[in-house]
Formats: sequence, C-alpha cells, structure tokens
Amino acid sequence: MRRASLGAAAAALLVLTGCATQQPPRQPSTSNATTSLTTQTTRAYHGRFAVQYVDQNGQQRNAYGNFDWHETDSTVTLQLLNPLGQTLALVTSAPSQATLELPNRQPLTADNVSTLMQQALGFALPVEGLRYWLQPSVAPTSHARTTPDPQNPQRLSQIEQDGWTIDYVAYADAPGAGVKRVNLTREEPPLQIKLVLDQ
Repeated sequence: MRRASLGAAAAALLVLTGCATQQPPRQPSTSNATTSLTTQTTRAYHGRFAVQYVDQNGQQRNAYGNFDWHETDSTVTLQLLNPLGQTLALVTSAPSQATLELPNRQPLTADNVSTLMQQALGFALPVEGLRYWLQPSVAPTSHARTTPDPQNPQRLSQIEQDGWTIDYVAYADAPGAGVKRVNLTREEPPLQIKLVLDQ
C-alpha cells in the first residue's frame, strides 16, 4: 500500500515534466526571446495534469489530478492532488533549501529540488525551468531553441531546453492572460505530461 502511494506521488510529481504533441518545430531559432520573468513577484496557477511515465520496473503508468502552484519571489510551492482533492505531494523550492512532503511520511529536505527529487523518487522535477516556461519564456540559465506561433509570431509555439520539449498547445482567449494548455516531453527517462491551466 505504501509502495503504491509512493508510486502515485512520484507519478504526480512527474506531471510537471512532459507530454508533447508530435509536431515538428518550424524553423527553430537560437533563443533571443524574453528571458526575464514579468516584474510581478507573486504568481499562482491552478490546473489539471495528466502524465505518462515508465516506472522502475519498466512498466508504463498513467496518473492525473490537479495542481496548485504558488510562487513568491524565488520560492515556489507546488501541491499535487488526486482527482478527489487529496494531497499526493507538496514540494517547496527556495534558494537555500527544497522540501518534499509525502502523506504519512517525514518531510525530506535537500539543497535544491533536483537533488531532492533524484534522491527520493529517482527523477528530477524541473521546477526552476517551469518558473519560466509557464510564462512562457526560456530560462536564462542555458541555451534554448524557440519556435514562434505561426498564427501569432508574438507568441511561442515551442521551446527546447535542458532536454525538454515544451509545446504551447493553447493560449487563453483574453489578451495577456497567458498559457492555457502546455505539453512537456522528455525522452530519457521518458516522461509525457499535459497541463491545463485554469487562469
């Protein structure tokens, strides 16, 4: 039972890591796109996720649920919930420390989210990248390739960065309202995630 619970939490955490539509990028370019976050220091997202991943036994798994993302300055708190609203995992990422809380277990801490996820669950959650990708923007810390939206060149259609492919499937109708649906994909280890943001 505990193993199943941990597996569900791991699957849920993977949610923020990748399910992409298989459309070829159109003339990707070295990114000179905006690399800074908007000037506001507080952001919040609520939405739904669906994830496909391969577990430690090589079996394909699926998980889905809801998520709440709260960001204040450089601290991110991510809560993953199952469809019934029960917490699967709570991740807090701050410059000095990261914390992972799983139901009925002692909190785990490390210097950063990547180290914590790798040690506890065997994979690294790209929280730092997501802070930018959800804007949408490339992270300023590494090289990225971007593809503009052919329907609206002011928007991004795709980002390729740090082994991830981020596809922007839909934007909110209201101008400036941001991303509505985003898919993330990583080939190794294989992760496919779909996110729907309820702005």
